[in-house]
Amino acid sequence: MTDGVTIGQAAAFVGVTVKTVRHYHQHRLIDEPRRDSSGYRRYGSTDLLRLVQIRTLAAAGVPLAEIRAILDADPDRFAAALVDVERRLTDRIDDLIARRDTLRRLATGDRALLPDRVLAKLDKVAADLGFTPDDVTMAREGLVLIRALVPEGFDDYISRVERGLDDPEYVSLIKRMWRAAEWEPDDPRVDELATAMADHYLAHPALLPIPAGLQARTDGAIRYDLLSSYYGQKQKPAWARLNALVEARWRSAGIQIPDQTPID
Repeated sequence: MTDGVTIGQAAAFVGVTVKTVRHYHQHRLIDEPRRDSSGYRRYGSTDLLRLVQIRTLAAAGVPLAEIRAILDADPDRFAAALVDVERRLTDRIDDLIARRDTLRRLATGDRALLPDRVLAKLDKVAADLGFTPDDVTMAREGLVLIRALVPEGFDDYISRVERGLDDPEYVSLIKRMWRAAEWEPDDPRVDELATAMADHYLAHPALLPIPAGLQARTDGAIRYDLLSSYYGQKQKPAWARLNALVEARWRSAGIQIPDQTPID
């Protein structure tokens, strides 16, 4: 009858490393085996069986901190514990699949950062209005920022834009605004368009393109500044003047727009 095997032999038989076996001991997953006259651990068949069970549970994703309790449980508790572990593994699998899908979507740009409904609407609007790829990118990035900076107002903002797109006059103004990108900032048409846009929004205040919730925030001005500065970086000079004229008209009409404040 064998006197048992060394830790190296036990590890080889079980299919793990000696370091792993020692790690199991550190976590008290397996009792310390008896030692021979030279002081070396000697692993018997019961120890090998325990090591196989530990290795199998660990490979299946069971946390080491839970393995001893599972192995020492009665059959009913053992089965229940495995069901619980399976549920948690399923949740992790679902989470990993979602992460993988996000990475795949990110491979096409920042489309993963917006809901599918919004992307579909943006694609349709871009096709209808003749947006260039750069136009689409700017519009998409702007929506990502709005969603990040004013998350509680994002759905309402999108709904208001959708309602506006059902209005031919609104769509006409949007088309003129995009064409204005090529105008000089002192072009008289900028002033005419600013007046038309301001008047339309004042007549239809539900369509005002200011995300709901900004006024209620103590840092609303900063968030509005961040949105404005992004568009300011992307805007052509005519757009910057157009926006300033429209906002000035809104403020004079009593529309509350967060005051722009310096950002340190």
